Amino acid sequence: MNAARLRTLLPQLAARRPVTVIGAAVVDVIARTGALPRRGCDVELKQQEVRVGGCALNIAVTLKRLGVEAHSALPLGQGAWSDIIRSRMAKEGLRSLIDDAEGDNGWCLALVEPDGERTFLSFSGVENQWRAGWLARLPAPADGLIYLSGYQLASASGERLAQWLEEACPATALIDFGPRIGEISGALMARIMACRPLVSLNRQEAELAAERFGLPREINALGAEWTRRFNAPLVVRQDRDGAWYFSPQGSGRVPAFATEVVDTIGAGDSHAGGVLAGLASGWSLADAVLLGNAVAAWVVGHRGGDCAPLRDELLLTHKDV
Repeated sequence: MNAARLRTLLPQLAARRPVTVIGAAVVDVIARTGALPRRGCDVELKQQEVRVGGCALNIAVTLKRLGVEAHSALPLGQGAWSDIIRSRMAKEGLRSLIDDAEGDNGWCLALVEPDGERTFLSFSGVENQWRAGWLARLPAPADGLIYLSGYQLASASGERLAQWLEEACPATALIDFGPRIGEISGALMARIMACRPLVSLNRQEAELAAERFGLPREINALGAEWTRRFNAPLVVRQDRDGAWYFSPQGSGRVPAFATEVVDTIGAGDSHAGGVLAGLASGWSLADAVLLGNAVAAWVVGHRGGDCAPLRDELLLTHKDV
């Protein structure tokens, strides 16, 4: 049933609402390990590869491949990492609105365990040095969609980004706080949530959110209290168990698409990209989450986080299901 619904929806993908993707483009150095190292250990890493990543870049790639045009606001600097990123974006037909930052972009070491779970060790660069002049360049129409990551909101530039978001209201923000949800100050978090963003969390982040906001841990109770308290929608991604969505208009669970997991790098980013593509096309939140599930299933079945499918690839994958 999900696959049939997806086949019906995919030809209707088209940017009916403008999208602005704000965040990071970094370089991921991916290494596979039998287990995470303990203190004092010497662990041999295997199959090292270098990929361009970052939450915002993964989402920009997802939108582009699905045929939904967006404004990409990914600060690019001057240096070895920046040159790698700039070249990768050019191959995807992407350009950043911010291509003149001083300094280099950041990078991270991604350790991937045999079950596909990943752990990041990150080094910050220009992507976390947001300036007022950069933000002044960004479009934020009232009917638009905006993507923001918790990595940037928890950085030293978080206050500046939150102020821009306040000025951008009533545009709709999709925020993926990620593991940084516990690192944003209470005052700043209150300002962010007052903008009534659509928040996307994975299973572990939902537990962190429940603890931080004093919410119930059970998924239905969590979603109901979230929408009551913040008057804003919530998506909770639960891997092979699918994704729950909650909004003042309704709630439900969208089952996952079966896949063989290779690694989970970019799973949350690609899911957010699919949701954004659906919302930009004027779809309901339930249908947008369905697309997010399909894109995320594809990405975890391939190596790296910048491997979102083309729309036609999704159609072919699910044509006989």
